[in-house]
Amino acid sequence: MSSRPGPPPDPPRGLSRGVPASAGDSAAVRAALDEAGLAPATGDVPVGAVVLGPDGAIVGTGRNAREATGDPTAHAEVLALRSAASTLRTWRLEGCTLAVTLEPCTMCGGALVLARVSRLVFGAWDPKAGAAGSVRDVVRDTRLNHRVEVVGGVLEAECGELLTGFFQARRPAAR
Repeated sequence: MSSRPGPPPDPPRGLSRGVPASAGDSAAVRAALDEAGLAPATGDVPVGAVVLGPDGAIVGTGRNAREATGDPTAHAEVLALRSAASTLRTWRLEGCTLAVTLEPCTMCGGALVLARVSRLVFGAWDPKAGAAGSVRDVVRDTRLNHRVEVVGGVLEAECGELLTGFFQARRPAAR
């Protein structure tokens, strides 16, 4: 039996899970995986994110830093959005893509909407807290003023294995 869940059930309100991945999406998630790999050094959960500008170049990076900073909002996505906004000198990230190793939570999904990010590409689904099609779908909620195109499950196995390995190493062995 696999310790990693399969794809989530259909999202609420009949919203689709996403659109097909493009050729560059795997490279973007791989760059996010590189960021994620740095997070455990500070005791943080290995989630990483990158923001690609409209031209496809990385304009922002982030990795979970809640333990490192004591900041409950220091999720990889939020830090990558802040980095991109600083680089681009605007909070409006229209035309940008955020790639992240784990489906964003509600807070991060809201930040994507507020930043006007055009696309979200993520690796592993989060059946407990996902807000891009699993538990809820904040990023495509038609009641909000902006919707984000979603591509989920890119390098899903690699992203899931990184998280699974992190948590298995921290749990005591079954007796």
